[in-house]
Amino acid sequence: MRLRNRSLHTIVGCALVLSAAGGAQEHQNTEHTWDYSTTRGPGHWGDLKPEFAPCKNGHRQSPIDIRGPVKADLPPIQFDYKPSPLNIVDNGHTILITYSPGSFITVGGKRYELKQFHFHRPSEEKINGKRYDMAVHLVHADEKGNAAVVAILLEKGEGNDLIGRLWKDMPKEKEKVESEKDVQIDADGLLPPDHSYYTFLGSLTTPPCSEDVTWFVLKHPVSVSASEIEQFSKLYRNDARPTQPLYGRVVLESK
Repeated sequence: MRLRNRSLHTIVGCALVLSAAGGAQEHQNTEHTWDYSTTRGPGHWGDLKPEFAPCKNGHRQSPIDIRGPVKADLPPIQFDYKPSPLNIVDNGHTILITYSPGSFITVGGKRYELKQFHFHRPSEEKINGKRYDMAVHLVHADEKGNAAVVAILLEKGEGNDLIGRLWKDMPKEKEKVESEKDVQIDADGLLPPDHSYYTFLGSLTTPPCSEDVTWFVLKHPVSVSASEIEQFSKLYRNDARPTQPLYGRVVLESK
């Protein structure tokens, strides 16, 4: 479950960007050694760099196709998100929003701080073979470096106020951070009313595909408008890694 400091710093550079101390934005590996559609795509990630080896050799990789989960008496996810100044970047792989310190989830007494969230089109996760139009991944870490990701499935329907607001400030250039200190956003606007979930041990879904990440996939999707989906698709029509084998892992479902 422990994500070492080296792995955590890799999150910074690989579409899972964390805020450095003092709120500064870190960018590493900006050379974009990997992508989703060429000879540097998901099927080749594990060969691009030695540190990417888990992408092809790992046995707890994400995303997965959730089928036949085991119902269990699981603790609820307690969300305690606070507003944050808008800090948004197109990092060459996705649209990513860095979150200011002070927002947390608590699960079974374990507390994880929200670091950032980003989007995938279509959803990387599948539920009984079904992909959704999009997904948003909210990336958290505890004080020891253990990582936890909350995945929220997005389906076409009514517009989402928060996503609509984010898209208004979508960066015009890649690698350029748009900061609006006077604009406050609240990640609560991404959550469905029902917080029931599936959970399993997995990995980062981008290189270096580091394992020992706790995943919480919320069971109930959130709606986004067709225009919101299309606006993201103009930049990233497919930024989703294919699903990975379970290798005997058990997926639990909250009652």
